[in-house]
Amino acid sequence: MSRPRLIFVVESGTDVRLVDGLANRFELSVIAREIEGGRAINWPSATEIPTIMGPPGRAAFARFVFRELTRRKSEFDAALVQGYSLAALAANTSRQFTGRPVLLLVCSPVEAYYRCRLAHPDGRPYRRHEAMLLDFFARANALAAPEYVVLSQHLEDVVRGHGARRVHNIPVYGVDTDLFAPPTETKSELRKRLKLPADGILIFFSSRIAPEKDSETLLRAVRRLLDAGQNLWLLHRSGGYKQFEIEAQTFGIRERVIATDAVHPHRQLPLDYQACDICVQASREEGLGFSPLEALACGTPVIASAVGGLKETIIDGKTGWTYPVGDDSQLAARIAEVVASPAEAQLRAQNGRQLVQQRFDRQLVFDQFAEFVAKVCGTTMQKAHT
Repeated sequence: MSRPRLIFVVESGTDVRLVDGLANRFELSVIAREIEGGRAINWPSATEIPTIMGPPGRAAFARFVFRELTRRKSEFDAALVQGYSLAALAANTSRQFTGRPVLLLVCSPVEAYYRCRLAHPDGRPYRRHEAMLLDFFARANALAAPEYVVLSQHLEDVVRGHGARRVHNIPVYGVDTDLFAPPTETKSELRKRLKLPADGILIFFSSRIAPEKDSETLLRAVRRLLDAGQNLWLLHRSGGYKQFEIEAQTFGIRERVIATDAVHPHRQLPLDYQACDICVQASREEGLGFSPLEALACGTPVIASAVGGLKETIIDGKTGWTYPVGDDSQLAARIAEVVASPAEAQLRAQNGRQLVQQRFDRQLVFDQFAEFVAKVCGTTMQKAHT
């Protein structure tokens, strides 16, 4: 049975794990906006995927998307569009000419992320007219009545607030629970192999550096704990690691930070989770948060801010620890509690891995998504397994 032909429209960069998962189940092609100084897909994909690069400007890219979808209407069965901004509106408009379904994949609450710039500009100022445009695009896309795919109940609430009616909660790209799994060697052996500190508590913070990710609260919490005599280290991997080093310096803890560029999501990232004692997700806003799920799948305890989609997965007392957004004293207390309660930390991490296996396993969620697309396209499709 032939597989549905899917065009994936990427406006703001995407993760190779999502692209590879789609390529395993569809005849996939990609239309991506050129990102100056960045990459449309963060790592090379496992297979060669036909990719068309569009112009870097968002308005020009939206026009490009419209032209390409209408020109190629005989070459695809459905279009999957990242987000609900201008490119999504262009894709929705193209439906009148192509007759092909458009699916909007919503991974983050864009307006909420943007509002974080008000108090934490991080070099990117808040502009009222830009905020109004984001709201306009969100509502205009909802009026166009496409099919939405969201990662969490929180994101479903967000898009329904825009006026969306057909919303499906399917948390692609999921977590590969065979790859992200408890370690088969000791943490000391892993740290030695990865050249990480042999002593002390190692905390993993993998979020990108952005206003919504709140690296400052984590740094303040670590400063508090170091002052109290705790032996702590922070491991950070992201494209913004140099900025993280600068921020750590302002708190006087640069010597306690190991920061590098992002590592390969298959070859090293699972090892980082396994080598660490705690994973912290300190977001001010969050659509779902895959980093905590990957950590739990590896048996690593998680502390997360009680916000957005994180509240659906990191349940205080069951799958992890939570604290109020921006409260560094409470975050420091949670870190100290995890350090002092290794048996409880292990239990909550085990509960978390079970949650990930039951709801977020990569095979499971991509099968759900493939079945959904087949239904939308009006075709029957056999499940494809990697």
